[in-house]
Amino acid sequence: MTDTSTPDSSVSAESPAEVETSTEPAEETKKSENVASDGDLFRQSEIAADYVEGLLDILDYDGDIDELVSAGRPMVEVVGGRLQPLVGQRGATLEALQELTRLAIFRATGSPSRLLLDIGGYRAARRKELGAVARNAVEKVKEHGDAVRLEPMSAFERKCVHDVVNAIPGVQSESEGVEPNRRIVVRAAD
Repeated sequence: MTDTSTPDSSVSAESPAEVETSTEPAEETKKSENVASDGDLFRQSEIAADYVEGLLDILDYDGDIDELVSAGRPMVEVVGGRLQPLVGQRGATLEALQELTRLAIFRATGSPSRLLLDIGGYRAARRKELGAVARNAVEKVKEHGDAVRLEPMSAFERKCVHDVVNAIPGVQSESEGVEPNRRIVVRAAD
């Protein structure tokens, strides 16, 4: 497989569907290619669930697997005891498992997936923590007026912070840097 992306590509992992083009017909074609039906998304979650179930069997872990579609994206949630090793430190193992699962979907369908994998409720708990981090950064910006640079985060973590900051008037956020050191900067809105 040949990678056709360039290092200075303006398309981020957080918003692959937001591609600007110079002609309207090409833009409409691009958008229609990126929109999957609920049936396609559920099929992706089923493929992912089968893949994750196979991994759990190999590793001899017990867990209940739920497959669903939420907010236009396939999801697989694994719940049960003794799952922390599958999450890893700060979710690193979970992120790796998610990428492997996305590859399994790509292999089965020929299309990339935006699958979100959650194990043991880690993402929900992390989303809550990141909401507090984002609100704390906003308070500092409003109090002192200086921009606040947060620690490097994964794409999932950055999206959680952006969502919270963008819902608060008077501040804005943007990502800077390159993976794995990509971080969010929160500043007063222009």
